Amino acid sequence: MPRKLCRIGMVAVLIQMCWTPIGCVQPPPKTVSLRIQGAASDATVYIDDEYIGYFAYVQSRGVALPPGKHRITVEKAGYFPWDMLVEVKEGDPLIRLNAELKRIPD
Repeated sequence: MPRKLCRIGMVAVLIQMCWTPIGCVQPPPKTVSLRIQGAASDATVYIDDEYIGYFAYVQSRGVALPPGKHRITVEKAGYFPWDMLVEVKEGDPLIRLNAELKRIPD
């Protein structure tokens, strides 16, 4: 009988810990997969001004975006930068973008 009481007490402590902001770990927000196509493979991709990688890498793997507004930028020397502002909502389906780079005239 004492063991049963001990287990109930431990469960009560764990429940209490999860009701406090410090003791409970919140699950990460669900992400939405971003897929980009169309630019040169050696172009660079930035999301929210953070370097993500070469376009070929991003194109093949995609990027998991958390909910919120994000600025997607694709750059390559000799071309105008391509920018797009996207708003991701939890539960959105796959986001597909077509990044067409335009050459800077001579």
